[in-house]
Amino acid sequence: MENDAAKKLSEEDWKSKLDPDAYRVLREKGTERAFSGEYYLNKATGIYECRGCGNEIFHSRDKYDSGCGWPSFTHPVSKDAITVTMDYSHGMVREEICCAVCGGHLGHRFPDGPSDKGGTRYCINSISMDFKEKT
Repeated sequence: MENDAAKKLSEEDWKSKLDPDAYRVLREKGTERAFSGEYYLNKATGIYECRGCGNEIFHSRDKYDSGCGWPSFTHPVSKDAITVTMDYSHGMVREEICCAVCGGHLGHRFPDGPSDKGGTRYCINSISMDFKEKT
């Protein structure tokens, strides 16, 4: 999907474009069950893109196993790939990560990542992404 077109979709368009689980996560800020996501254990080399619009979000070289049950990354492909806002839902204080192009909810950011890689953990729902294998 063209990135500019994704910005203009109505919620009805999103519902027809995404399957119900992806819609719940990307558009309604839901989450998938821990250890259940398609990419949690993925070790292939490539790029993780926003499932909503195809925006490149993470590279596999920045993925690591944090043990949290969701794909974890140390850095996005660029600072412009995502937006970060505070999330006070569910009695927690977290930083929500969204796609900078379509606004789709991807997951959250925490300050408990590997210290040698900047100390940040991006905890991302598999269902919010597509993976393009690259060698």
